[in-house]
Amino acid sequence: MSMPTVIRSLSVESLNIPLNGSFGIAGGAQEIAHNVLITIELTDGTQGFGEAAPFAAFNGETQEMARVAIETARSTIEGADVREWRRLAAILRQRIGPVGSAQCAIETAMLDALTRSSGMPLWAFFGGVSTTLETDMTITTGTIEQAVISTRAILERGIRTIKVKVGSGDLSLDIERVVAIHHAAPSSPLILDGNGGFTADSALQLLAILDERNASPILFEQPVKKADWEGLRQVTQWGGVPVAADETVSSSGDALRVIQERAAQVVNIKLMKCGIVEALDIAALCRAARLRLMVGGMVESILAMTTSACFAAGLGGFHYIDLDTPMFMAENPFEGGFQQTGGLLTLDHIVSGHGVTPKTR
Repeated sequence: MSMPTVIRSLSVESLNIPLNGSFGIAGGAQEIAHNVLITIELTDGTQGFGEAAPFAAFNGETQEMARVAIETARSTIEGADVREWRRLAAILRQRIGPVGSAQCAIETAMLDALTRSSGMPLWAFFGGVSTTLETDMTITTGTIEQAVISTRAILERGIRTIKVKVGSGDLSLDIERVVAIHHAAPSSPLILDGNGGFTADSALQLLAILDERNASPILFEQPVKKADWEGLRQVTQWGGVPVAADETVSSSGDALRVIQERAAQVVNIKLMKCGIVEALDIAALCRAARLRLMVGGMVESILAMTTSACFAAGLGGFHYIDLDTPMFMAENPFEGGFQQTGGLLTLDHIVSGHGVTPKTR
């Protein structure tokens, strides 16, 4: 007789969710979240759900790449014991390669099944430090007028911190958008996200002019390209505001290099970049080096965002929270997940797993 925690089956399906509008960053935009939903079923009938949210404009991953990687993992997953999720995750990294969204989806589904079967909420599994977080909300790329409209909508939602996508290639436009947002929300802390759209010189110029116009951000996320380590160090050293490494850090090795080279003061941990096991290692390194932690994501539904919320709240110590993409989705194909009031996300009602299930089931 097989153990109840053995994985009986893994199923994969496309998860295409229309957005309320175009979600644009420096590298491109999308109007539909072309994600992937996976379901793991244990021999006792417990199901666990995971989401892959590839974003080609961010790191080149596509829905098809995620599906292929997940299918490649099927022979490793089916018949394995979900209690050995860390060992399985290590095998998967070797087998499917650097497709972070697929790695994240499988690890999420395994942990969801494991914690559901044991009656433990995922936030408690990660440590239970807290069950609340306060998220920002993003203003994506666009015109000055669109930015002001978005700012007012964010304030009407009761959200305090505003994140602004910059790096349009037009420095004057970036400056005027940020200044207009600041004027529309003078009490709101601003986070700038360049998504690698600047050189070190243009990033420093942006920060200097914003300082002159009393619109300095509290954080500048990924100002330069992923591999521009020297540029990242320059902005960190001379910019006058904390700098976060995002695209630059997709592994614990990347995080270690940031620490060794003092290339940033903050690391943005996204489970979708590398999976949960690797994210835990990144967090441990950053804590030891006294780097501040940020949690974010790709264009993810309530399923993946709740998993990240459980991760960050459970571990504790995350200074910047960017878990806003469910608010950009025109449809929600799921039930459950975190509850949101303004920018406050709460998890204490979740009694097992991440608490999210597809509506059709």
